[in-house]
Amino acid sequence: MDEKLLARIADALERLAPLSARDADLTAHPAYIWDGRSAQAVEVFAPADYALLSGIDEQKGRLLENTRRHAAGLPAHDVLLWGARGTGKSASVGAVIGALQGESVDIALVQCTADHLDSLPALFALLRTVDRSFILFIDDLGFDNENSGSDARVMRSLLDGGASARPANVRLYVTSNRRHIVPRHLSEQDDPINKRDIVDDKMALSDRFGLSLGFHNIDQDAYLAIVEGYARHYDLPFDGQDAIFWATQRGSRSGRVAWQYMTELAGREGRKL
Repeated sequence: MDEKLLARIADALERLAPLSARDADLTAHPAYIWDGRSAQAVEVFAPADYALLSGIDEQKGRLLENTRRHAAGLPAHDVLLWGARGTGKSASVGAVIGALQGESVDIALVQCTADHLDSLPALFALLRTVDRSFILFIDDLGFDNENSGSDARVMRSLLDGGASARPANVRLYVTSNRRHIVPRHLSEQDDPINKRDIVDDKMALSDRFGLSLGFHNIDQDAYLAIVEGYARHYDLPFDGQDAIFWATQRGSRSGRVAWQYMTELAGREGRKL
């Protein structure tokens, strides 16, 4: 084959091949995104204000204490934050990182989607070489019935016991709508073959988290207290009945809905948050 043609083919293949991504400086930024191949810095890290998260004082307090211990090099837990949607699970993770960074504590957040679980050993190998504490945050983790067994076992090996287990300077913070992460059905109890093994295999994943924090639905009074706290902080007038109507329209009372109501109020008043 003509050498010029071969050179042209080689050039074309090189252009088609994805460029190897370079990792951001893992000592310089407050937060990163792991895309399965590289860690990229979050351009604007703006977590929720820790003091403004109300109605979840015990949960956020225990999470802050655990994170503080980890940043100090003391024994600390991997954490499962589970419960109803919109109740502050994800916000709490960012808030405690932001609160500690505000105290000049050197700790960083690394967020990864559940789609990239199989790439985490590469991330762990990277973070292991950095003299810094990290929280690996996996939001909204859940496994379907078809793949729950194998994926759950992969996740367990990352938490402990495997060659790819997370390094000492990393802790996993995972949010899930389910307390045991994986779905459970009554049919599991009726399976004539190893029925107990099936249930135990699924529940063993949640058992790997040393700290499990439940976030629950709130009542009307708690919802209004959250709204009032936000309104006071941002100096926004509000009517309790209007706030209740806003939540009723959405079929939910939660911290997320309260914040959405604040966004609506600020817009009505022509104010910035």
